[in-house]
Amino acid sequence: MTRIAYLGPPGTFGELAALQYDAGAELMPFPSHAAVAAAVESGMADLGIVAIENLINGSVQETLDILIHETDLKIQAELVVPVRHNLVAKPGTRPADVRVIYSHPQALGQCRKFLERCFPRAQAEAALSTTEAVELALKRNGDAAAIATERAAELLGAEVLARDIQDSENNVTRFLVLGRGTPPPTGRDRTSIAFTFAEDRPGALASVMNAFAEANINCNKIESRPTKATFGDYVFLIDFEGHQDDPKVKAVLDRIRPLCAELKVFGSYPRAI
Repeated sequence: MTRIAYLGPPGTFGELAALQYDAGAELMPFPSHAAVAAAVESGMADLGIVAIENLINGSVQETLDILIHETDLKIQAELVVPVRHNLVAKPGTRPADVRVIYSHPQALGQCRKFLERCFPRAQAEAALSTTEAVELALKRNGDAAAIATERAAELLGAEVLARDIQDSENNVTRFLVLGRGTPPPTGRDRTSIAFTFAEDRPGALASVMNAFAEANINCNKIESRPTKATFGDYVFLIDFEGHQDDPKVKAVLDRIRPLCAELKVFGSYPRAI
């Protein structure tokens, strides 16, 4: 049986992503994305599920930094999970009595409009996960609520006060499956890379982007993160269509490698969309 690590505890969107990927797997909850990666690296788990991007909040910086600095695991697949947030509380809690609302920072950001409109005086408090948020709300005396999944409410015995409170009806989170090795090409793949430059000079980034354009390779996403070494130095990240074993992609990677101080391939994997 495949062992899959995810950001727990049970009831989180990480668990939903793991169930979507392999409902028959042994699911192993961990307290952080870094712990998920460590579990796979140590052999405790076979695969790890980490959130990488949300429609409303954008990239998950913790996961990007893990991929850049902390692990050599490769992306095996990607998943797109619909995000439906609910306001839940201890049974019998009245919305008018809610003074504190707990949730994971990502969930709080994804429900900002609802909170500003319906609970302008409530204090938002960060939790390690949406499930922990429910646990924290249940410990209080009817003056707290949490933003969480319906499954978390069911598991912990909370009451749903409001459903689908996310700012966008189309809200989704993209998850990555981390493991060892590289999946073979499928003909519908995506590759993710990170790279740095030895010096900050005009045209450095353009030279890399031009290589993709001239090869007619579509780049889906580009962003940057601090190197954490020198202020003003950045790591650039690109997601693009194709597999690193495709001749066209291999040629581009060979072309840009001398232009970069470092080039790291996070993986080539089947596209979810």
